[in-house]
Amino acid sequence: MPRPPRFKNAQAEEGQFQLRLLVAYAFMLLLFLLLVSRFVWLQVMQHEHFSTLAQNNRISLVPILPNRGLIVDRNGVILAQNYSAYTLELTPSKIADLDATVTQLGTLVNITPRDLKLFKKLRAETHSFEAIPLKVKLSEEEAARMAAHAWRFPGVEVKARLFRDYPFKELTSHVLGYIGRINTRDVARLEEDGKTTNYRGTSYIGKTGLEYTYEDPLHGTVGFE
Repeated sequence: MPRPPRFKNAQAEEGQFQLRLLVAYAFMLLLFLLLVSRFVWLQVMQHEHFSTLAQNNRISLVPILPNRGLIVDRNGVILAQNYSAYTLELTPSKIADLDATVTQLGTLVNITPRDLKLFKKLRAETHSFEAIPLKVKLSEEEAARMAAHAWRFPGVEVKARLFRDYPFKELTSHVLGYIGRINTRDVARLEEDGKTTNYRGTSYIGKTGLEYTYEDPLHGTVGFE
């Protein structure tokens, strides 16, 4: 026996359609409000935070080292002074194969076993993103040769550095003392005294004598660019 035909309730179906449409509108409105609230949070509430992050991505502070102060006697005779020389420096984080690079550099400059020993020691004590000297006091010929081949060695730089000179040598050494590379003990002392920021980029510090006693005025204040 055939089933009787079903009659649609147009009014009920229209009501359901309107309800679904209202729910869809409400859901879209909720998503829009969430988007606006997130936008307000990021652009207004967190504006200073993200602005600072953007500036940090765009700007890098590079320390400008001061020239170490001179030491003179009461008559103005120089007892300790500075002179400029070229240094070959490597940044491990920028070099794919450090050992191979050092070997290749040995064909351009005279790298002694003592240089290699000191380099390995400094490498163990230094962060990979900091430049480490491989060879100090390059000759003019070595510096020129490195400049000509600089394109072959990413992460390798020749920099002009100041070195300490004592005109009277051993005659005043017991009074003047000497400066040396900053070690872990020096770093701990600087952190304890709250002077770490003023030694950013500094490699040497007074170890004994007047160089140690008057370290603060002799070192000076680090600048930034």
